[in-house]
Formats: sequence, structure tokens, C-alpha cells
Amino acid sequence: MKKLMQWGCVCVTLVVLSACAPSTRVILLPQGSNTTSAVDVKGTGGTVRLAAPYQTANVSQKGQLELTTTDPLVVMERYGSLLTKIPDAAEQFVLNFETGSSDLTAESQTLLPSILTRARTRQGGEIIVIGHTDRVGTVSANDALSLQRAIAIRQLFLDQGFRPDLIDAVGRGERSPLVPTADEVAEPKNRRAEVVVQ
Repeated sequence: MKKLMQWGCVCVTLVVLSACAPSTRVILLPQGSNTTSAVDVKGTGGTVRLAAPYQTANVSQKGQLELTTTDPLVVMERYGSLLTKIPDAAEQFVLNFETGSSDLTAESQTLLPSILTRARTRQGGEIIVIGHTDRVGTVSANDALSLQRAIAIRQLFLDQGFRPDLIDAVGRGERSPLVPTADEVAEPKNRRAEVVVQ
């Protein structure tokens, strides 16, 4: 069986050993945010898409699919102990930089302590720092600057005692603007680092 998951959803797959029960059950659970998501479940007779919270795909031992819906109380009653093991959704923070440098803006410097505090409370402790630039300058120079920004933020975490093996720093240059602009436009919101704490 092939399952495709998009961000913003939690999917629970349960293998049931009873002969009369489905061999696999997939339930789409809601997240705390308002993002939409879906899960495709494939069986021998085709594919069903779970796109609403608590939709359920039951897959028989022969691979036949049945689409049903359950409710939160049933899920908690049957799978409450399993749900306590689902990790919290990743948190994402944005820090902005001064033009052409890896120096944080004054506003972002004031945000940094709260981000560090939130990162310390996370169970997984993994952090990804993704550096970005605006579209001023060459692509190669922006690639280097975005990585420099990500490494600078990573170092701030390391200076606070975070484990080096849990923090990755990558640069995206000008490829993923927060605010799309024409080339050579200095957009302050694009000079940023996204900090994803898992």
C-alpha cells in the first residue's frame, strides 16, 4: 500500500490482526492550524483520498478499500495511547537581516531570546536554519550570502549550548522569496532566515 502525505496532517496507520477487521486502517487527523491536507491510500482496486479530518480508509487483506468517517471520541477511545506519542508539529520562526550582511535587524535581535526559549522546550531538538536573500546582486553572491546568514544563526544556537549535530544550516539564495519581486529589487522581507524547530 502506498500512502502520500502532505504537510499539515497527521495520519495514523493501524495494523489489525483479526481476520474480520481490515488489515490496515488510515485515519486523517486534524492539526491545530487551519492548513488543508490530504492522504492518498492505494489498494488493489484503486486509490482513495482522505481530505477531511477523521476520514478513514480501511484496507482489507486483499487490498480492497473502504472509505468511512469516524469521530474524535472514537479515535481517542481506541488510539489515545498511540496519539500521545505523536510529536508536536514543527514551529517556524523568521529572522530578518540588514542589507547585504548576516547581521540581524534590531527587531529580529529582540525576537531571538524567545525563539531560543521555544527551541529548548521541544522534545526532538532538531533545528533547520534556511537562509534567504532579496534579488539584489548576482545569483552566486546571493547563494553565498544566504548560506552565511544560515550559518550565523546556527552559531547563535551553538553559543547557547545547542548540540551541533541537531542543527543544519542551508542557503536558498534568492530562489524562495517571501515577497516575489523583479530582479534587483531590495525587499527587506526576503532578507531572512527561517528557523524550523522540530
